Amino acid sequence: MRASTRSTIVLLAILSVGSAGLLAGCGGEESLRAGEADPGSQASRAFAQTLPSLPEKSPSLSEQQERSDAGGGLSDSRETAIVRAAERVSPSVVAVNVLRTRQVQARDPFWDDFFFFGPPRGRITTHPVPSLGSGFVVAPSGIILTNEHVVRDAERILVTFPDGGDAEAELVGADAATDVAVLRVSETDLPTVPLGHASDLRIGEWVIAFGNPFGQLLSNPEPTVTVGVTSALNRHIVPSQEDRGFYLDMIQTDAAINPGNSGGPLVNASGEVVGMNASIFSRGGGSEGLGFAIPIERVLRIADDLLEFGEVRRAWTGVDVEPEEADGFGRTRGVRVARVSSGSPADRAGIREGDRLTGANGRRLRTPLDFEAFLLDLRAGDSVSLTADDRPGEIRMTAEDLPSLRAERIRVFEDLELISLTSAIRSERDVESESGALVSGISPELQRILGLQEGDVIVALNNRRVQSAEDLARVLDQVPAGSRVRLYLERNRGLVARDFVLGR
Repeated sequence: MRASTRSTIVLLAILSVGSAGLLAGCGGEESLRAGEADPGSQASRAFAQTLPSLPEKSPSLSEQQERSDAGGGLSDSRETAIVRAAERVSPSVVAVNVLRTRQVQARDPFWDDFFFFGPPRGRITTHPVPSLGSGFVVAPSGIILTNEHVVRDAERILVTFPDGGDAEAELVGADAATDVAVLRVSETDLPTVPLGHASDLRIGEWVIAFGNPFGQLLSNPEPTVTVGVTSALNRHIVPSQEDRGFYLDMIQTDAAINPGNSGGPLVNASGEVVGMNASIFSRGGGSEGLGFAIPIERVLRIADDLLEFGEVRRAWTGVDVEPEEADGFGRTRGVRVARVSSGSPADRAGIREGDRLTGANGRRLRTPLDFEAFLLDLRAGDSVSLTADDRPGEIRMTAEDLPSLRAERIRVFEDLELISLTSAIRSERDVESESGALVSGISPELQRILGLQEGDVIVALNNRRVQSAEDLARVLDQVPAGSRVRLYLERNRGLVARDFVLGR
């Protein structure tokens, strides 16, 4: 009798939750007609056949799937918009397995047990360290998107599909500034995610986070689903010391996002991807209801550049900004022009140091991060309209390619690419040195030998100042083979020296 009563209670509880239909009315977001391009939000140019464009908006999924029988019973009431969205997206969500190599210095047990201080002893060993994130398929030809931090320094990437199948993945490209990476697998005819618009999201709207949280602890390959609401839009997150870039204009949600969810899709109740899960705020490493996703429009723009060029082609206006003076609480309410590069679009448009900017293309500028978020989505050739205090009307200009992209390349040692430092490039790269040769490309082998990396500015060779990339190439050509050479370079506004023996 007790068991029967418990079963009755459980059944009544299920009927109560099912018939309440709390989530059934959440499919009111507009869905999109596949195959119709949105002229205002094209995601691809040369790779339009590989990477999909955002489709146009159409009647909502819930309206399309209204049942003719209002009292359809338990099975109908269980099929909520969230359930339909999960069934629609899950086949295209993958686990991204990564192997990295970690160096470990073996310690001497005798030293550890009997001494309290001093340097560790023992040889350095390396061993592979596995980690796991998530991703989603956006093209049937095998294009998968994930976070840059998921695949950073990966030596091997293995993608696991929901049916348990594995595929080796190639890293097509990654962008640390936006935390977006593109993978390619050889499999074809893969199911793809439906795409939506982050710009249509409304605060309080239901969203669903897909991914593989704590994937190493679970044996099932199917992605998990967590549900929450859109907590806020256009959030800026200042990076920690471990992060490489700013998270700007992020979607904030209280849907549970945990380690392993990174790179998975954030989906609206219509079953359309509106963002890519990227980060959480957490004291203990788990979800605390503060999750953030990159808007899908930005993700696709970055992916398109990585597919076409192998790098992100960002635009340049030639203006650097700084915050207005902070009040007693440390808050700033304004954006002031700190520097304008000579000959830049901003210079030609008449913007001057000290101008107080209030808007960019209709977007209000409250802090410098608002301006950085605006620049992050800007492309060469885009029109820019700025407003400023005490300046009548709008200030118009056209964004250009970054100066470093337009500069002439000089090759040294075949695997080292240099460009001459100019005032515009100094402004672009925030370099203090007046002259030098900027490292714009270097092979991994030469990077290991010379200790150089992209973005370094070589300012001197031995005791001789370097005036340009051509100057450095000429001097190196005159140094006899076998000579010891010391390079002085600016890195992150600091001076670094690198010694090597010149070979031929």
